[in-house]
Amino acid sequence: MPSDATPDAGPTFGQRVKRARERAGKTRAYVADVMGHSVEWVKGIENDRFKMPSLPKLLRLAQTLGVEDITELTGDDRITAASYTKAEHAGLPRIRRVLTTYQLRAADREPEPAAVLAARVRRAWKLWHSAGDHRTAIAALLPALLDDTQHSARLLEGSDRRRARVALAQTYHLAQLFLSFQPAPDLVYLTGDRAMTAAQDADSPRAIAAAAWYMNHVYRDAGEAAEARVDLAEQAAALLPRRDDPDHIARRGLLYLAAALSYAKTGQAGDAWRCWDKADAAARELGEYTHPWLIFGRGIVDGYAITMHNDLVQPGKALEVAASLDLGSIPSATRRSYHLIETARAHGMLGEGVAAVALLRKAFEESPETIQYNLHTRSVLPELARSGPRMVREDAAGLARDLGVPV
Repeated sequence: MPSDATPDAGPTFGQRVKRARERAGKTRAYVADVMGHSVEWVKGIENDRFKMPSLPKLLRLAQTLGVEDITELTGDDRITAASYTKAEHAGLPRIRRVLTTYQLRAADREPEPAAVLAARVRRAWKLWHSAGDHRTAIAALLPALLDDTQHSARLLEGSDRRRARVALAQTYHLAQLFLSFQPAPDLVYLTGDRAMTAAQDADSPRAIAAAAWYMNHVYRDAGEAAEARVDLAEQAAALLPRRDDPDHIARRGLLYLAAALSYAKTGQAGDAWRCWDKADAAARELGEYTHPWLIFGRGIVDGYAITMHNDLVQPGKALEVAASLDLGSIPSATRRSYHLIETARAHGMLGEGVAAVALLRKAFEESPETIQYNLHTRSVLPELARSGPRMVREDAAGLARDLGVPV
């Protein structure tokens, strides 16, 4: 999208947004607060430094500005629905049925021992973080795993029942991750809430900490207030015992990171980096240790700093972090792919399309199903294929075809 209007092209998207905001008598600070972004984000939209947002956010922006006809903002710019909406995995209907079917009568079978369930859950997490089609692999395992963990959590007793509930919470986390970036926001919230309930029923501070991390993702996607998200993270961190156990240090550091990401999302830079510093201290205390399924460690703290700089509209600083990020220190193909996408986002914010396309291709090679369901990727590739640097338009179009995104 061009950054300057021409007599033939008419006003740009950003200029239309600015005109609508001024006509409504609303400040950039007001729009930023309602949209859950920083003032710099609104300024970047109005100055056409950022592309048109995804369709749900575009509709919310129109409502905030009091615009009834969305074409007042978009003009003649084409909106390809398949590019701005979420992709649906073939396994989604089956997972939906499992999550929304209630077994009111106990099945006529013995519950699996808690230790067996825990081992199955560990194998499932390993699959999620492995290279290849991780969503497809998890979709094949989830129905039986959900059924068995729910069954055991109902029938086992004492400490075994609590351990089964911990396994159930982790299974719901996997379901939430599978559902994320798909057209199932109701199920994402459902799995997050059920995981927290299972963790509380297990009376496990460690499980509650993990559930708080994943509920923070739910809240951020829903645009809930940063204060509520931070409060949840802080309450969960306070439950963890203060001892030099790597698992507890990792979970506490993860909750500091959750607070940092929440503050960055709303442009509160000082609070964001204050919390990131605490996560960084936890990572330094852990040394080379990385949590086996939460993947908290040195690499993940640095990787999320890229996202924070992007959300704070500091793409240059994001790339400074990316330049020194050791992807090899992150034992998860899905996380490595995500941080590559975020680095591509920073290049895109700076108008560096060649680098953005190259990094998106690398992210695809790391984890195809991570990039396939990423909303930023799905929205930016058609634009790069149509109007990006000429030398990479064909590459962008090819990647879009690989991902099933119409150009």
